[in-house]
Amino acid sequence: MTTTSPATGFTAAEPAGQFPVGTIEPDYVLTEALGTDPATVFADISGADRSYWERARHFVQNEVLPAIDGYWERAEYPMHLVSRLGELDLLRDGVQVDGFAPMSRTAAGLVTMEISRGDGSVATMIAVQGGLALRSIAECGSAEQKKRWLPGIADGKEFAAFALTEPTHGSDAVALESTATRTAGGFLLNGEKKWIGNGSVGGVSVVWARGEDGQVHGYLVPQDSPGYTATTIEGKLALRAIWQAHIRLENVFVPHGNVLPGARSFKDTARVLLATRLGVAWSAVGHATACYETAVQYAKQRQQFGRPLAASQIVQERLARMLSELATMQLMVVQMSRLDEEGALTPEQASLAKYTCTRTARSIASNARDLLGGNGILLANRVARHLADIEAIHTYEGTETMQALIIARGITGISAFA
Repeated sequence: MTTTSPATGFTAAEPAGQFPVGTIEPDYVLTEALGTDPATVFADISGADRSYWERARHFVQNEVLPAIDGYWERAEYPMHLVSRLGELDLLRDGVQVDGFAPMSRTAAGLVTMEISRGDGSVATMIAVQGGLALRSIAECGSAEQKKRWLPGIADGKEFAAFALTEPTHGSDAVALESTATRTAGGFLLNGEKKWIGNGSVGGVSVVWARGEDGQVHGYLVPQDSPGYTATTIEGKLALRAIWQAHIRLENVFVPHGNVLPGARSFKDTARVLLATRLGVAWSAVGHATACYETAVQYAKQRQQFGRPLAASQIVQERLARMLSELATMQLMVVQMSRLDEEGALTPEQASLAKYTCTRTARSIASNARDLLGGNGILLANRVARHLADIEAIHTYEGTETMQALIIARGITGISAFA
């Protein structure tokens, strides 16, 4: 007689007596959406906003979660998901594009939160394609550039990248050293960029470079342009299912028609980053939600000492602590999005949201990983992937240290970095 474990597939021979079925681990169900909203902050969102949220949740449950672990483990970019995000109109990050339905800042936040609950790499597709590249063209582009690029980027039929960060200029991006030199019919770009999502997959890159006037300007650079070389960065331990590139620009010609007329200084770049910084805070809420909900489901299903983990006082205290932290994050992003809708969001407030939410998400993820014990490091049990991906969002769009300095500049009136 043999006994087969549904969880492991192992088949054990039974030479004598009854096989100890209590040694067989059950298949845990950890990916259900629990609708966690302890302070009912989402109870009064509009029907239009809720429609975007529900569409994102359906996409996560049916298309992202069943497949993403394999892509993440293999460091493969499921580029078809960019197209799907476009088809579902989940790619715009609140940027208004002619021919597309209105999308509020709250709707954009809810989409980012929900997609992040599924996977950070997929959420970063939105952050790069919609939040950074699409927004740059929408806010700084000419009428002709908007007509040419916005629809294709918004519906995921064309890829787009935002090339700002340089190998030697991360936090001090304002000091970038890539150059744009005038030449007949346009400009020649020279320099290097690093950590550029979508920078090596084809499409267009919004490249930021310093002109001869000393100011930072934006340039639309097709990635098949001569002199544009992009190498996909390998060896990442976070956001493994989206590719970032190290880009080298050697006398890349950009015609006058590809210069963003509204990008006249780094202030215009910063305007784009302000909106996406709040998006990172929403993403952190999504990651934290995934970790909390996984911990709740695991605690109810995992049996130890003759009872579920959830029956232990210390486990209940930890779940309560995670829920308290998550509620704080939810309240903050909803309020900051309301300010953003009113055009009243300040850089300090956006930084406060990002600073608070990413560091709190780290705490929740660490707590959840520990609660799952050894099972917490398995991709199949979800938390480890989120734990790793939170490390990336904790850094991009400005490190914790830079956010703290922006917040403190508002407190003191003194800038400690510029």
